[in-house]
Amino acid sequence: MTPARHQKRVFSGIQPSGNLTLGNYLGALTRFVDMQNAGIETIYCLVDLHAITVWQDPKELRAATREAAAAFLAAGICPEKSILFNQSQVAAHAELAWIFNCVTRMGWLSRMTQFKDKAGKNRENASVGLFAYPALMAADILVYHATHVPVGDDQKQHLELTRDVAIKFNHDFEVDFFPVIEPVIEGTATRVMSLRDGTKKMSKSDPSDMSRINLTDSADVIQKKLRRARTDSEPIAGCMKDLEYRPEARNLINIFAALSAQDPDSVAQTYEGRQFADFKSDLVDLAVTKLQPISQEMNRLTQDPSEIDRILGHGAEQAAAIAEPILRRTYEIIGLIRSRKGPSRIGG
Repeated sequence: MTPARHQKRVFSGIQPSGNLTLGNYLGALTRFVDMQNAGIETIYCLVDLHAITVWQDPKELRAATREAAAAFLAAGICPEKSILFNQSQVAAHAELAWIFNCVTRMGWLSRMTQFKDKAGKNRENASVGLFAYPALMAADILVYHATHVPVGDDQKQHLELTRDVAIKFNHDFEVDFFPVIEPVIEGTATRVMSLRDGTKKMSKSDPSDMSRINLTDSADVIQKKLRRARTDSEPIAGCMKDLEYRPEARNLINIFAALSAQDPDSVAQTYEGRQFADFKSDLVDLAVTKLQPISQEMNRLTQDPSEIDRILGHGAEQAAAIAEPILRRTYEIIGLIRSRKGPSRIGG
């Protein structure tokens, strides 16, 4: 049975590419936990099918998927309150993605800036999966009739395509079936920037490990990275507007604000006129206090991969129970014959 349209349901996914960072924590995981604890129905997915749009070492992909699951759990995602699973265990994602490949227009995909960035100059050697990535992302969301999708600014274009796919499907088949979703982009730390370059997003793919804080970093490593984070020689201004042309300064104050649940302007006012050496000392203490319990819990969880697999498997069963009726109805709408009892999990 298709869920009622008014039912609020959050879906979001993160690629399990290893080394989740402070940016992932502040920009995504903390928000995921807040929505879970607000009593909203929350579905969180490790999108391993997206990961293989570029080549992955199989052993590293398995390890990265389990590490990402451990990060979700250590950050506060509770399997009793949220559904947590890896994408490849629920066949409905891939099935609906093929249908959406037949709805999505080539011109739409050609305009996706992420494909252009990732494919680079050698576009002819890029995988079809990388090109069709946004259609799979649309399937990830719409197979659950999600109503809210928390994303970073860099994913807004893909969300707009998801809306286009839903609208075109509904129009082509004269139905009001797939919801037209809205992105959820809010908070001071939606984009946490590099510790080495305040104009670039903090990224787990940056060649320099000093550019980011990994959730697995020890207290000593966190201290080293923050103390060496790039700043400038000017004292801290008392208003974020006055830091408009000082990206590294803005970034560190935004990080402090997000970790301490304060407004950035309040942080700037507190440290107005002081040098960054003093500020960094307080930032180190705050970051270690917040992140060390997560690192320690991740380490404990990854020592027991079978328990992580059990949690992901249980989440996949829950996710499939929601997705299967929606997929079945999609088949009926477009005229495909499907038995009442179709597979809900890959290999299931």
